[in-house]
Amino acid sequence: MAIHLTVNGRSMTVDVPGDTPLLWVLRDVLHMRGTKYGCGIGQCGSCTVHLGGQPAYSCITPVSSVTAPVTTIEGLSADGSHPVQRAWLDVDVPQCGYCQAGQMMTTAALLAKTPHPTDAEIDSALNRNLCRCGTYVRIREAVHKAAALITGSPTPHAHAQNAGSPPGAPVEPAA
Repeated sequence: MAIHLTVNGRSMTVDVPGDTPLLWVLRDVLHMRGTKYGCGIGQCGSCTVHLGGQPAYSCITPVSSVTAPVTTIEGLSADGSHPVQRAWLDVDVPQCGYCQAGQMMTTAALLAKTPHPTDAEIDSALNRNLCRCGTYVRIREAVHKAAALITGSPTPHAHAQNAGSPPGAPVEPAA
């Protein structure tokens, strides 16, 4: 079945069964390997891409249902200069790195809507992106740094009060 897609700003046609998950079209047909396979059931977030600017799990999205433009981790910037990618490197977020493309894609969508997210907003947005290595503290720090890079504001220090808690944990009120 010929399916027309726009991926990272490029119009293309793929010939695959309509029920093929978008993830496999990206990885196996288009050879874009930045989007990762984690669970295959939409539970871990490793496969997150943007559909029309909104985060979506590509492992459970049939390619025939895709009508909006697709942005993958490769589409944030070809050279790694997107503020989210820069912040991830500056903060040294990854350990194994497997979940990081999904974490970054979810973060980019969050920051497009909420330029100065609170810890609670970060935790809520990233709640379904799992990190086996437990780098949640650095992920949250990188989200704040990316927000500062995007808006040109200083990196806030208010989030340090919750630096030991993973995303999804209750946020302590400021004293």
